[in-house]
Amino acid sequence: MSVGLANSGMKTASTWIMVLIAAAGLGVGGMRYLRSRAPKKPKYTTVAVDRGNIAAHVTATGTLSALVTVLVGSQVSGRIESIKVDFNSPVKKGQVVATIDPSLFRASVEQAQANYLSAKASLDKAKAQALDAQRQYARAKTLGEQKLIAQADTETAQANDDVARAQVAAAEAGVAQASAALHQAQVNLKYTTILSPIDGVVISRSIDVGQTVAASLQAPTLFTIAQDLTKMQVDTSVAEGDVGKIQPGMPVTFTVDAYPGQRFQGTVRQVRDAATTVQNVVTYDAVIDVDNTQRLLKPGMTATVTFTPAERQNVLRVPNAALRFRPEPKEGSAAKPLPPVQRKDRRTVYRLVGGDARSVEIQPGLSDGSVTEIASGDLHEGDAVITEQLSEPGGAAGGGGMPKRF
Repeated sequence: MSVGLANSGMKTASTWIMVLIAAAGLGVGGMRYLRSRAPKKPKYTTVAVDRGNIAAHVTATGTLSALVTVLVGSQVSGRIESIKVDFNSPVKKGQVVATIDPSLFRASVEQAQANYLSAKASLDKAKAQALDAQRQYARAKTLGEQKLIAQADTETAQANDDVARAQVAAAEAGVAQASAALHQAQVNLKYTTILSPIDGVVISRSIDVGQTVAASLQAPTLFTIAQDLTKMQVDTSVAEGDVGKIQPGMPVTFTVDAYPGQRFQGTVRQVRDAATTVQNVVTYDAVIDVDNTQRLLKPGMTATVTFTPAERQNVLRVPNAALRFRPEPKEGSAAKPLPPVQRKDRRTVYRLVGGDARSVEIQPGLSDGSVTEIASGDLHEGDAVITEQLSEPGGAAGGGGMPKRF
């Protein structure tokens, strides 16, 4: 009987142990089920608020040119007889750069000189005739007063004297006209020798020996001479939205394709008021003075210019992505999230606190397009601000190595 009681007790203990195990399994399963049904917290990409420098930039393109560029042309037509300079040749003011065949112009001078001498001879003849007419009139006048000749003869002598005087005036005008024609021919002959008007460097030559130039309508350009290539300028096209930020005296930097990675310095000389409109885009010319003592820069190069109208040192910075971030609605909620503050002087960013997004209102300051200064607001260096909400927990998010995920 004692053996039966022992077996009965062991069966009862086993039953209770199985019940406890089943209950524990049900409890664990229930907890797991409840956890699976509970809403999951969203995952975020964050960036820490830091301190640093911010510079606002305005970028424009322009073309390098010499401060003074002179187009040397020909004022007379003819065949190019000789060329004294070539590309990159240094020239002095008054130096001969080319000549035009002077044969026809010398002939014109000789003809004009002959006409001038003929006009002078005609003047001498007219003066002699006028002197003779004057004498005859004086004699006729005396005889007429003595009633020795008819009054008509006296009047005829007077008319001849007047005509002779007029012929002298006409001859003098002819001499002046011939003198002017001679001077014009001499000037045209002088123009066959083309001189440099300034000290500088020849940057362009548009003619060859034997070529005929025609100056009937306008003076053809033979050479382009830059006065001083150690001092140059950049003419940039600044958009109308940025032109108010550009001021004379502002330092700028620029690059050219010929020297990648090298930055050149310049200073804004003026912003010209004349607007240029291309395809409904309005731009203004900002002229920049450039020191080219090393002669690295050449006329015609395209420059990419960077203006820096404002700069801040050691300020709190927040990425612009944080200013654009808006949290998504929670799972199971039909309500839309409240939009961030978009007042002119205030913006909303979201700070990650204990896994939750907390809105913070700030006053933005200067921006360089990627980060913005925090002028005021409850943000401190090291605070994690949200830049992106991951659509699926544990999914990949962009942003490089600096952003963190929580």
